Amino acid sequence: MTINDIQDEIIEEFNGFDDWMDKYQMLIDLGNDLEPLDEKYKTEQNLIEGCQSRVWVQCDLRDGLMELSAESDALIVKGIIALLIRVLSHHSPQEILDADLYFINRIGLRDHLSPTRSNGLLAMVKQIRMYALAYSSKQ
Repeated sequence: MTINDIQDEIIEEFNGFDDWMDKYQMLIDLGNDLEPLDEKYKTEQNLIEGCQSRVWVQCDLRDGLMELSAESDALIVKGIIALLIRVLSHHSPQEILDADLYFINRIGLRDHLSPTRSNGLLAMVKQIRMYALAYSSKQ
């Protein structure tokens, strides 16, 4: 599946809910389903700056594709990073650099996050793109 295919799938899933409380619950459920991040990756280097809560993102390149894993100590933030992993993991660094992450606005996420969570979301995306940039320059 392409990045856009996955985004369209997420938009469709979120459009199934009218109430934002249900959408928040879906985010929490996604976060709860996220595989725990190995303790060895919970380092200062993997900690996202600009997030109010603590978020660690680990990125590895395997067979030319980026594999993302992450964890957060906040339920909704954990759900947000789970969405980002779903959309971006297992794609090439160039695909990630070229991606327009339109699902964030289309599901109304940006409008329903506090300013600090919104900044955190931008910081997570920025960090993932930095990994992609670093890996693309090595290829």
